[in-house]
Amino acid sequence: MSDTCKVEFGEIDLTQENPTLSEVLDSDDSELKQLLIEYIGSKKQPDSGEVTVDLILEVMADEFPEFVLAVAEENYIRGYEQALADVDTGEKMYKEELSKQEDEQSN
Repeated sequence: MSDTCKVEFGEIDLTQENPTLSEVLDSDDSELKQLLIEYIGSKKQPDSGEVTVDLILEVMADEFPEFVLAVAEENYIRGYEQALADVDTGEKMYKEELSKQEDEQSN
């Protein structure tokens, strides 16, 4: 049994949903970013010569799926926790409004 996993995005164009994926990256920010851009650029050899977030995600998912999966899981968990917090807040606001309306009707 293998301890590796494979993440595939299929033919879904995620750039339609997330414009960040189509951003062209500049390597002046950090050494790691420069390393990634150079590696992905030589590996994928994009026609435009520009490396995008989408290309980096594609290669990372193929070559380092554990990292991509960990980030996706963390994002999912944080989103789920936020949704639960939003439901609690909405329920509290609803009860407060209901109580206020009941008080106004009883006066």
